[in-house]
Order: sequence, then structure tokens, then C-alpha cells
Amino acid sequence: MICVSSSLNPEIGEVLVKAVAGGRRVNLAGRGAIASRVQWCVHALVLRLLMITLAATLPAAVARADLKLCNSTSSRVGVAVGYQDATGWATEGWWNIASQTCEILLKGAVPSRYIYVHAIDYDRGGEWVGSNFMCTLDKSFVTRGVQDCQKRGYKRSGFFEVDTGEAKEWTIRLTDPEDGGKKAK
Repeated sequence: MICVSSSLNPEIGEVLVKAVAGGRRVNLAGRGAIASRVQWCVHALVLRLLMITLAATLPAAVARADLKLCNSTSSRVGVAVGYQDATGWATEGWWNIASQTCEILLKGAVPSRYIYVHAIDYDRGGEWVGSNFMCTLDKSFVTRGVQDCQKRGYKRSGFFEVDTGEAKEWTIRLTDPEDGGKKAK
């Protein structure tokens, strides 16, 4: 049994009544307490439908905050990143990124204002480097600290600096050298 409140649109109420009553039209006029209980049920159902609709659209409205790198070159590249977080310096790699694609490097808010990048062109040779030295390996790695790389079994590699301006989300775009990219070697 269901009751439609006078504050509810009568057309919506009739649809709800038919849906609950299996398609039969139900007249609840003059049913007193039963109508009040059912009226509460209709309000609860409408509220539940509103909450479901809101929950379904909420994730789309919340922006993701990630550090992303787009490879705008004609080559495959390998990328390592360095950054300073609450516990100190971290360096990690390698992401293998196909030509003309983007990849999320770090999920969540960008960990620091300055991000450091070292990239290798797998197809044509060369690297994107800078004057900020951090520790890397030739295979996948995650390391803490930037001191004594060789003593700790790492290579000392130059990274270029990216100033994110403290943005929570940032995209780095690697380009070919003829397009102004930072390739050297």
C-alpha cells in the first residue's frame, strides 16, 4: 500500500502508486493512519532515489589530482621522477610511455611544488636531463634519498626541474627537440 502526499506532484504520485500496486490504480482517500504511514514511505522512497542519484553523480564531479606525463614525441620513452615528500627525497621509475600517449605517474595530489624528471628516448637515443642529481637504476626502482647514489648501488642521474606552482594536479609534456623539448646528449 502507498499514499501520495498532497505536497508531492500528483502525476509522480500516480506513477509511484501504480508501480507499488503492481500497475493497479489505488485510491487511498480517507484511509487516515494507513495513509500517513504510507505517505512516510513515499517520502523515504523519494529521498532514497535522490541519494542514489547524487551518489552516482558525485564521483564524476570530484576531480582527480594526479601527476601525469604526456609523451608528445614520435618515440617510446622511459621516465623516472623525483620529489620531496613529508619523509624526504624519493625517486622512482621507470614508466615506459608510448609515443603520443599519457600516463599517470603518481596518483593523488602532487607531493611537492618541484618535481624532477629524467627521461630516455628508447627509439632514437638521447635523454631529457637536468642539473639536479638523483639516484636511478637501469630496471624498475623506488629509492629514498639523493646522496651517495653509487655507494648505495644506484646510478647518479641528472633530472630537470618542473615547477608545479603547488598545484595538486599537474601534467608534464615531453616534446621532440625540434619542438623545444629538453632533449640532450
